[in-house]
Amino acid sequence: MAKGKARVRETTVRHSAASSSRNTARSMRPRGRSVAMGAAAALEDARQAGLLEGEKTAHVSFRAPPALVEAAKRESGVTSLTELGILALAMLAQPDPVAAFLTRTHGRLGETHTLEY
Repeated sequence: MAKGKARVRETTVRHSAASSSRNTARSMRPRGRSVAMGAAAALEDARQAGLLEGEKTAHVSFRAPPALVEAAKRESGVTSLTELGILALAMLAQPDPVAAFLTRTHGRLGETHTLEY
């Protein structure tokens, strides 16, 4: 009887682990064109700001977890590590307009705004 319960439990654990990995894989799928369009917009903004002009003489090298690299490549639609690095730098180099807006308007409400509960 104890062996039977152990088998059922082992099977359940294996099944839930497999289910969990499927759910994780499903959530890691590319989110469609919006991510690729955001990447393209970031590169275009960097290009317009003149950040992509000139010779490519700066050398950047680092180690990263393979899962992180693969997830970033999959989400961005980028295929090479060089493109991924340039995209990451372009996204970091440009100011975030939403963050700037939130900083500018922090603590301000409209004149007609009421705080009624």
